Amino acid sequence: MGLLTAVAIVLGYFEHLLPVSGIPGVKLGLANTVLLYALYLLDVPSAILLMFLKVGVSGFLFGGPAAMLYSFAGGVFSLIVMIFARKMPGFSVVGVSVLGAVAHNIGQMLIAIFVVETRAILAYLPVLIIAAAITGTLTGLIARYSFRGLRPKLEKADHSAKNEE
Repeated sequence: MGLLTAVAIVLGYFEHLLPVSGIPGVKLGLANTVLLYALYLLDVPSAILLMFLKVGVSGFLFGGPAAMLYSFAGGVFSLIVMIFARKMPGFSVVGVSVLGAVAHNIGQMLIAIFVVETRAILAYLPVLIIAAAITGTLTGLIARYSFRGLRPKLEKADHSAKNEE
């Protein structure tokens, strides 16, 4: 778990150094490739622990209390959606990643509504959902192909998720 946490933090730091996409609130989500790895090749408790460690350590190192609040909300909402989507027939790791990215943005938007005390920011949600579909696809593809040695296991996990519970 320590190694996965370290990799997630390094990827988060690398992403933190990348220039902003020009669209406020949009990031690729490279560290989520590690979360997908944990979800598919380890187990749900490991993925939950990894998400909390990633949010906590990354927030402490690269953000602050507000960043941690948004990351925590997005991370929890995203992970819940990915856990359920992974068990549904027809969703590959890329599809699960896209749903997780969309859920992450929705979770953060819910916190933003509470913080700024207006629903007017919901007008920005379509932009975030489109961006999440693109970045979630890229992150899902990175997750699938960056672990080449684990690819057969990942594909098997995609198929066996249908047969679980």
